[in-house]
Amino acid sequence: MSALWVLIGVQGAVLATLAARLVGGRTRRPAERPRPEGLEAPGLTIVVACLNEVARIGPCLRGLRAQGAPVREILVVDSGSTDGTRELVAQAAAEDPRIRLVTDPPLPTGWIGKAWALQHGTTIATQPWVLGMDADTEAEPGCAAAVLGAALREGFDVVSFAPCFDGQTAGERWVQPALLISLLYRTGAAGDPRVRPDRILANGQCFLVRREVLLAHGGYEPVRASFAEDVSLVRHLATRGVPVGFLDGSRLYRVRSYQDVRQMWREWGRSIDLKDAVTPLRRWADALLIAVAQGVQIPLLLWLGIGWPALPSGSARAALLGLTLGLLSMRLGLLVALRGNYATRGLAWWLSPLADPFAAVRIVWSSIRRPRRWRSRTYG
Repeated sequence: MSALWVLIGVQGAVLATLAARLVGGRTRRPAERPRPEGLEAPGLTIVVACLNEVARIGPCLRGLRAQGAPVREILVVDSGSTDGTRELVAQAAAEDPRIRLVTDPPLPTGWIGKAWALQHGTTIATQPWVLGMDADTEAEPGCAAAVLGAALREGFDVVSFAPCFDGQTAGERWVQPALLISLLYRTGAAGDPRVRPDRILANGQCFLVRREVLLAHGGYEPVRASFAEDVSLVRHLATRGVPVGFLDGSRLYRVRSYQDVRQMWREWGRSIDLKDAVTPLRRWADALLIAVAQGVQIPLLLWLGIGWPALPSGSARAALLGLTLGLLSMRLGLLVALRGNYATRGLAWWLSPLADPFAAVRIVWSSIRRPRRWRSRTYG
């Protein structure tokens, strides 16, 4: 009986913690809208870091070529692709003079490849604003004008945007929301200005920075060894007083990050613990929170249904059931709130709470192990 009341106390503490973190989501800003008419503002350089992205770079380039003002330069920083990526970029560059294919210098010791490519692209950019776009994104016309307009409107020197997830398999639509919601549980409501600097969320798929501000703080060098360079960089800058933000870009661009659920489980699972952006103590505290909030709620609900007569106390039974239903209701509420960030949902997506125990296991496992291989590169 004492163990049961301990569980009830832990559940109550987790529910209170999540409620406090997520309450700011009630005033979440609406999704930003494209600005197809362009924007007369300081110029913008788009930087795309890539390595062997021949299967995905085509839609990315098509979307970037559709951008009007203020885009004046598009740098594709290639790290030595051998799969035909460079040829596709060269062909696009022949049709759009803003596109330039560059090769980053050899990767220095201690750097992760993407951070190094972004550092090189930011250094050689000629415009006052730099927009990092991943090779697996496809921007809508007016995306670049909209993100810069949002930054100027809100007074951000750094701002990133949540995407619209597109082209996912049924397996991805079942597992991915569970992993995504684990981020919100650990960071709080996306875009909430009350979020502490060391809990701010970011998304490197669409990441806008004021170039002079970033370089004044060392560029990507302070986060050179991070597999979550976007979150690490934003938190590094926020703690130094740089105005940063996170907005909804689901109407601005789409992303197809992985080929199937296995690749998503392997690749995204290596960085979703955010071990490079938090202290070890915080990492394990967050892993414990996810284990309780997502790992045990479905099993608990099944246990309460099957083993209800075996529970010795009516008050304990009622308290445990109430807290379990409260946490599951919060989980379903977040799922509904995120529906606009998915181009396709379907039954698998709505059943994603059933994948929560697997997501919790992945977070804990990722917290234990540091990646050795990332996007076809091996690190020591």
